[in-house]
Amino acid sequence: MLQFRMTTGTLLVAGTLVTALGARAQQAAPPKPTAPPPVLGALAPSNLEKSRPKPAFDITGTWLHALGMPGNSFRFSPPEGFKLTPAAQVHYDAAKKAAAEGKAYHDDIGLCWPAGLPIIMTRVWPIAMVQKPTVIFMISGFMNSVRIIYLDGRQHTDPDIIIPSFNGESIGHWEGDTLVVDTLGFVADRHWIDNGIPASDQLHVVERMRMLDNGSRLEIEYAMTDPKNWVGEWKWKKYWRRVDDTDITEASCLPDLDAHMPSVLSTTTNVR
Repeated sequence: MLQFRMTTGTLLVAGTLVTALGARAQQAAPPKPTAPPPVLGALAPSNLEKSRPKPAFDITGTWLHALGMPGNSFRFSPPEGFKLTPAAQVHYDAAKKAAAEGKAYHDDIGLCWPAGLPIIMTRVWPIAMVQKPTVIFMISGFMNSVRIIYLDGRQHTDPDIIIPSFNGESIGHWEGDTLVVDTLGFVADRHWIDNGIPASDQLHVVERMRMLDNGSRLEIEYAMTDPKNWVGEWKWKKYWRRVDDTDITEASCLPDLDAHMPSVLSTTTNVR
């Protein structure tokens, strides 16, 4: 039978080898990522007090989509000649079929899911808007949906760590008399652009906001892309009017409050 004897020299060599291998493994390990610097809050006094060019307008006020204005539909219907992706076409065809039968298709708003951008902007409820040098807060009377537009020069959050939302992450900057708002970071599930037109996590919304008629009217031009659902860029132009005799109120969406809606009560009426 063979016998092995470990001498002190053998142990010393083995220990040296293990140490060398460990040091090499540490050298080969990738460096730990550096955490991004914290972003100063939009309402931090030191951020608000920074010197900035004067904005072209102050949107502060209560606004209502001017539904009765010709060509100012509350819908974001696809433009003429639009082309959907195969997956989105399935939804669109199903929605058309349901409408022809007097049914709703995926009435998620009726089930208290958020409307989401862009259609939250054109509900028949007023929107309270508050502008500060660093941010605009928009609180809709519909479900009290909150939208935030940052004006302090920050960049969009890294797509690997952004938390998707129905209204997305909006970053604004001024171009002359126009506020340009770039919005990314949307949720896809239960988020719709129009009847049967879904939104995906690739939705990209760019708005160009202008104040008209001495501040009594707001114009927003929309340009949207979503390569998962349609081809090319879709555009609309919408208008709002200032309503100084109106305030928004607390408005929680609760399923029992929507119980009168056929699409909520009936699984056959609300086609899914």
